This record gives sequence, structure tokens and C-alpha cells, in this order.
Amino acid sequence: MRFWISLILWFVVWGVPSSGQVIVAHRGASFDAPENTLAAFNLAWAQGSDGVEGDFYLTRDEQIVCIHDRGTTRTTGVSKSVEDSTLAELRQLEYGSWKGKKWKGEQIPTFQDVFKSVPEGGLFVIELKSKSKIVPFLASQLKSLDTEKIRLLIISFDKATVAACHEQIPEVRAHWLTSFKKDKKNGRYQPSAEAIAKVVNESGAAGVGMNGNRQVIDELFVKQLKKLGCNEFHVWTIDQLKDAAYFKDLGAFGITTNKPALIGTIRSEGNE
Repeated sequence: MRFWISLILWFVVWGVPSSGQVIVAHRGASFDAPENTLAAFNLAWAQGSDGVEGDFYLTRDEQIVCIHDRGTTRTTGVSKSVEDSTLAELRQLEYGSWKGKKWKGEQIPTFQDVFKSVPEGGLFVIELKSKSKIVPFLASQLKSLDTEKIRLLIISFDKATVAACHEQIPEVRAHWLTSFKKDKKNGRYQPSAEAIAKVVNESGAAGVGMNGNRQVIDELFVKQLKKLGCNEFHVWTIDQLKDAAYFKDLGAFGITTNKPALIGTIRSEGNE
């Protein structure tokens, strides 16, 4: 019952923008600022994003931190395994300079750091990277936070993680993530609409997040998903206006982008 009340409140109380889509900043405004830092998230809000998406791992000392890669090399120049490090160890590194001198000094944010940066009414998309072991720690932290003033969506490529979220945090909606790959034998893209709907239904997900492949996702594909019980989808990572307009017309719930300032202009186009 709590899940259905939450689902109703999502649409009735918070709703979606008049354009029908939410524009979500991928790792923050990551085209302009260092990804998964507070600077990137704050810039995303300044650029008019409806939501931000961040990636989260569980550290050795059971802290939830925001970073995309399993290791720190790409964004710090120093090699450390995120899951094998403590928060204190990770905070000895610097995460902004790789993007430019103006970003020097950026630190790795915790889940709570990012949560507290979300403005009232904003959407916080939480991608879980540490599989299902992170879920009870996320559930515990959410209990201590005021979740009434923002919207939350959990996403994961791991079916078991999505199912664990549905079981342990039923009040927060979750999307299963998938990426299309062409089968070398038959030339068809996988997974099929049937396979996607099967995972969504079995895991208790509210929908699916798909890489924005226009060769796969068309009106027929979306109709098949809905017919099979998968009524909601979002796409990533969309940085071209023509692609954003295409998925907007198909009824995508969310459009995730590295360039929220640019992609957000599809709202005004839809109101002309």
C-alpha cells in the first residue's frame, strides 16, 4: 500500500513539467563541469535541469560516495579502488582539475552531500553501482533525511539490485537500466521489448532506462513495452536536440543529458 501511495503522490503532487518530460543532468552538468561533483550538480540546477543523476558506490567503511568509475584514476590521476578505500582516503584526492584549473579543489561528495544540494521539487536520480549490498545502507540513510520535498528515482543495471530496492525501499521508484547491443549472428538488437518487460515485471521496477538508440526505440517498440506492462521509460545519454525531440515525441518520461542547458530548450519548442 505504501508503494502505491508513493506512486500516486509522485504524479499528483510533483507531476512532470508541462513539456511532459524531465531533463536530467547526467552526473551533473558534466559537459561543462567535473562529473559527479557538487560543482557539476549545482551548475545543473543553475542551467535549468529538472533533475540530476549521480553514481554511487559503497566504500570500505560503509559510506556512500558519488563517483562513476570503480577506480579513481580517470578523475584524480591517482589509482585507488573506491570500494576498497575509506571515505577519508578518497577525500585525500582532488576530483576537479582534470576538467580544468577553475575546478581545482573539488572533493568526492557523499550521498548525503548530493541529496542536500537538491532544491525543493528537484528530481534526484540515484544510480547504484555497488549492486545489492549498497541497498540497506541507502535505505538507512533515506530514513534519516527529509525526502518529502524532493523526488527520488533509483536506477541500476543489476536486476537483483532493483529487486532489493523494491523490497527494502518500496516508497522510492526504481528503473532497470539496459543498453542495446547488436547480435552478430542475426543482426538484431538485444534485449528485445519482451526481455525488457520480463526483467521490469520480475524485479518490481517502475520502468526502464535505455541508451537512446533510435534504431531500436521507435513508436512500435514503445507500444510493445507498454502492452507488456512496462509503462514508463527514460533514455540516456542525449546531447543532440534532434534526438531529444525524437524521444520527447515518443513519450519518454526522462531525457538524461550531459548538456542540460541545451537539451532543456526542447521545452520551449514544445510550447510554440
